[in-house]
Amino acid sequence: MTHLRGLFLPPFDELADARVLAGLARDAERAGWNGIFLWDHVQYAEPVGPIADPWTCLAAIALATSTIRLGALVTPLPRRRPWVLARQAVTLDHLSGGRLVLGLGVGGGSLGEWAEFGEEIELRARAELLDEGLDLLGELGSGQPIAHAGRHFDVRSRPFLPVPVQRPRIPVWIGGRWPAAGPLRRAARWDGAFPIGLEPEDVPELRRHIDEARGDRDESFDVVARATAGSDLAPWLEADLTWLLTDLGPRPLPGGGYVPTIGLAEARAIVAAGP
Repeated sequence: MTHLRGLFLPPFDELADARVLAGLARDAERAGWNGIFLWDHVQYAEPVGPIADPWTCLAAIALATSTIRLGALVTPLPRRRPWVLARQAVTLDHLSGGRLVLGLGVGGGSLGEWAEFGEEIELRARAELLDEGLDLLGELGSGQPIAHAGRHFDVRSRPFLPVPVQRPRIPVWIGGRWPAAGPLRRAARWDGAFPIGLEPEDVPELRRHIDEARGDRDESFDVVARATAGSDLAPWLEADLTWLLTDLGPRPLPGGGYVPTIGLAEARAIVAAGP
């Protein structure tokens, strides 16, 4: 089974530099990788130190590459104003020549980056903000006047121009934690699912949930999974995925804490080895 292969990089520590990430993306494109996707956090657990803004880094990546797909996985829409994100996304879609993927979700709440900054910490409220924000993003990208009166947003605006390069919209992948049903139902309304905690043996059940929710739609749908760098990819390569991402980020340790971010030298070796 053929998968598109991508890199999943945190803009942390030695990788917290837009120029470094742009160089890695350029090398990844030459080595045959199909996509490069960045973590989106404002704070993270120790031992992570420096963190760069992924959207600024994605602009640098767009200018350094010409074919590779790119995006942030995932941007927590509940802490963003949808009209600001719409401006950023359309600008980046044009800058990249239509290569952007929008990865969106409620955002994780276990690392303190919500409560520490006075953000909404209740997941149900964040889910409401996400769903309404997604609908509003669709309106903002339509090229039509916006008249949105919702529970959380009231927007009356002339058309947002330009429209995205990609039509009918920039592809939207919805993040979530497997096997939570809410993110799967939400993802089925859009263009892809990126479930954290998915294992190869879970993919058929995920596909069944998505197919049932989507009904008779003919459009393609992306199922995206991540595998830790250096792990056995064989089971994943047999699964019914669209994208398989090699994850270079820190991960929890069984006894608590996190492994450090992969260093620049190791990241360059993984990139150079190709997919």
